[in-house]
Amino acid sequence: MGVFLDGQPAAEGIGEGRIIRLSWVLPRVAHRSIAPEEVDRELEALEAAFAGARREILRLQAGTEERLGAVEARIFDPQLLMLEDPEVLEGTRRYIVENHLAASKAFDWRMLELRELWSATQHPMVLDRLNDLEDLQLRVLRGLLGLNDPAILTPDRGRVILVAPNLTPSVIVQLDPEVVAGIATDEGTRSSHWAILARSQHIPAVVGLGDAYARAVDGQDAIVDGRIGRLVLGPEEEDREVYQSRRARLRGFEAEIEAIAEQEAVTADGHPLSLRANVDLPVEAEMARAYGAHGVGLFRTEFLVVGRNTMPGEDEQYEGYARVADTFPDHPVCIRVFDLGGDKFPMFLNMPTEENPFLGWRAVRVLLDEPELFRTQIRAVLRATTHGDVRIMVPLVNDVEEVLAVRALFKEEEAAMLRDGVPFNVGYKLGVMIETPAAALDAAELARHTDFFSIGTNDLVQYTLAVDRTNARLRHLFNPFHPSVVRQLHSVARVARAAGIELSVCGEMAATVLGAFLLVGLDISTLSVAWPAL
Repeated sequence: MGVFLDGQPAAEGIGEGRIIRLSWVLPRVAHRSIAPEEVDRELEALEAAFAGARREILRLQAGTEERLGAVEARIFDPQLLMLEDPEVLEGTRRYIVENHLAASKAFDWRMLELRELWSATQHPMVLDRLNDLEDLQLRVLRGLLGLNDPAILTPDRGRVILVAPNLTPSVIVQLDPEVVAGIATDEGTRSSHWAILARSQHIPAVVGLGDAYARAVDGQDAIVDGRIGRLVLGPEEEDREVYQSRRARLRGFEAEIEAIAEQEAVTADGHPLSLRANVDLPVEAEMARAYGAHGVGLFRTEFLVVGRNTMPGEDEQYEGYARVADTFPDHPVCIRVFDLGGDKFPMFLNMPTEENPFLGWRAVRVLLDEPELFRTQIRAVLRATTHGDVRIMVPLVNDVEEVLAVRALFKEEEAAMLRDGVPFNVGYKLGVMIETPAAALDAAELARHTDFFSIGTNDLVQYTLAVDRTNARLRHLFNPFHPSVVRQLHSVARVARAAGIELSVCGEMAATVLGAFLLVGLDISTLSVAWPAL
């Protein structure tokens, strides 16, 4: 049998090819002191390198927007902001002026300081920012040292699996999906900028493998399964047959997708279902529609803040929300307001370092403590309600007081928009996510103050069983079919039915065969899944 390495899924799909190990090693920068009269020359060299890096990034951004879309192109905004960050530029200048270091070494030292500073936290969004910092460092050093940007891959290498310690956005946008069959990295997260771009290009990817780069061999056959987060090194014939069969079934579905997508979603005994999609990016809504989704059950809005130094403005948010709503003019689109904290930390918030971030300051708690941040999103999402059946979903609600506080903020912004003559749908629906045992047990009371429920099974299982869903060592304990979880699902379904409000499930449980059958058996007939699972 081949060697099976398990990590975290980052981009759906199955890919097979020969391994190319790709290590983006920072160039070694020799120590070089300069004379006082050389300071101005080195400062000019630094300015020129920054200007060159800016031109390269803008070129990559323009190409990304043309191929993938405006939202995906904003992935490069953090690097552009870093070029203007006083921490980066002024810190480097000080080393040149005060320590008489050559620009290349001064910049190298400053980057080392920032990496050490940011590495002190284990927050995934900060680690994602380190990934952008390294990408920028490579670009500026190439300008200072006169190095060429190496070619990534050429078509004559055939179908390949890239295995790397980590990757950067600028690498991904240069890849040809016809050449790269899959990506596997030791580090990174699903929210890494390069992983988002890989999903946009439909390149299967697995992250967090730990030691795949050390264990892989150039030219070795490999399989990437981006659905479950697995890399198979040196697959044997039996492994190949299994994955070829799975891939053939997927391709068969894809070939028939138009006919399949138009079919009615109904059980053999005539029980109708509503199948919706979970989307991370606006571009995914178009794929979801092609795959037969009847709306969006979970639109994650964190793509707007990943790696950002500043809060996105109202217009920028509105454009993203409206784009998804326009894709489904005749079906519901449930927009989840920012679920920050846990594993999602924007750079413009001073998020505390916490022992247990998933049990700490996150989701609705952050929004109620930072109402000015929340008000901008409220106005943007309310404006989007004019584009269809746009619904608002509040994450990690535990009690009625949180719902009432959120509704009060919405009422205040509604009044302001009416005064300003800004149109919105006054009949929009506001719902809550049932993600904790507290919410499940208090569902009857919550139902009196909300328009719909959506169960996030990933967190519900995590909090019920005290099992970190991101911990690979505990994967065998993460059981959505545990009796205590099923009892809560049953209880919430009965409450929703008695209250006459819609109940959906948007967690990964709904995307599994057994999970879908169990949920339908519990009289939960609205399921929302990642678009490839539809």
